[in-house]
Amino acid sequence: MSKLNQLFKEKPNRLCSVYFTSGYPKLNDTATVVKNLEAAGVDFLEVGFPYSDPMADGPTIQESSSVALKNGVNLDIIFDQLAAIKEQINIPLVGMGYLNQMLRYGTEKFCEKCISVGIETLILPDMPMIEYETIYKDLFAKYGLTNVFLITPQTSEERIKKIDEMTNAFIYVVASSSITGAKGTISEEQIAYFNRIKSYNLKSTLIAGFGISSKETFNTVCSHVNGAIIGSAFVKHVGTNGVDTIDAFVKNIIN
Repeated sequence: MSKLNQLFKEKPNRLCSVYFTSGYPKLNDTATVVKNLEAAGVDFLEVGFPYSDPMADGPTIQESSSVALKNGVNLDIIFDQLAAIKEQINIPLVGMGYLNQMLRYGTEKFCEKCISVGIETLILPDMPMIEYETIYKDLFAKYGLTNVFLITPQTSEERIKKIDEMTNAFIYVVASSSITGAKGTISEEQIAYFNRIKSYNLKSTLIAGFGISSKETFNTVCSHVNGAIIGSAFVKHVGTNGVDTIDAFVKNIIN
């Protein structure tokens, strides 16, 4: 059983995940960010692989990726940074990047590296489901990797149920038809969307992202799905305040 699924078994609700951009705000901050987030009580992490041509990242994460790339970060550096702290952390790690990054790096090498540094789950938003089924599913299984699919308010019930059948990690519930970024509140329309997804009685853990930026939005989302991912609000915080203030940021949201 993966660390992530063990976590879901032990803690089925109020799961807090944080997305961070590797190599940001400074090239060598990755290890400190991981260790500080784990110490602050975050349940699992999304390790962001900076990419110059993202699909859904809003301006905050786009800017952080641009800075990280200018800092000189790349996949080899990220893997080396994570390998250096692998024995010092226990928190589940989810790799968040793009299919093109994996293809350019070399698919087998990418999978092997992810597992070797403790990344057991991947989110690759630009990977079509049919390609996962026909090309990558067996490869991921070979290396013990699990894959996460995203759903949005426009995703059909049929597709959601198919994703549920194929998923052995969690379903990423995109909370709005928009790019990432703090929105301030969770609307009644979004709550109706969460409740519609829950009514399908899916087997998968449901983790919502996009627009979760405060204690209020975190609590609201967690009352309807299993947990929430904080992305842009955290990236903006560390960019402004530095990595030594992570504990206060996290505890202000989850406590």
